[in-house]
Amino acid sequence: MKNKYLLIIIGFFFFFCFIVLFEGLKNPNVYKPKLQKEKSLSQFEARDFYSNKRISSLDIFSDNNFYLINIWASWCIPCRVEHSYLVKLKKQNSIKLVGINYKDNFENAKKFLNEFENPYSEILKDKDGTLSIQLGAYGVPETFIVNKRKKIIKKIIGPIDQKTYNEVLKIIQ
Repeated sequence: MKNKYLLIIIGFFFFFCFIVLFEGLKNPNVYKPKLQKEKSLSQFEARDFYSNKRISSLDIFSDNNFYLINIWASWCIPCRVEHSYLVKLKKQNSIKLVGINYKDNFENAKKFLNEFENPYSEILKDKDGTLSIQLGAYGVPETFIVNKRKKIIKKIIGPIDQKTYNEVLKIIQ
């Protein structure tokens, strides 16, 4: 008789644990930090992707345009997913795309751009990830929209999809 009650109690315990864990799977607990309103773009220096010359951010962000800073890598699968949206954004005259190649092999990155098209007006190398961290990135892909006053006005964590593409279009027009 004791064994029967013990089996029922153990059964209810496992059933309870199963329900709690199953319900927990339905709730994604993704942390997305909020961007402070209009964070200033800090001045930095980086190496040009093709020439390996040092470039200052003052030279890159000199026009009175919107900029989209996209942190990407050839080994990043979500970067491949978002790339078609970046190519479409390249066609917008009111925004310039700046790519930051994150911890990537040069030949692989070059092959990626040749295969999928290069949407960037400027590409910077970030071999050790410090430039991306300085900008406030947590991983790849991440995208920052910089306004005409050189302030970061939006941060997109993860790949650009149709929804975020439409949001970018609304911001730049």
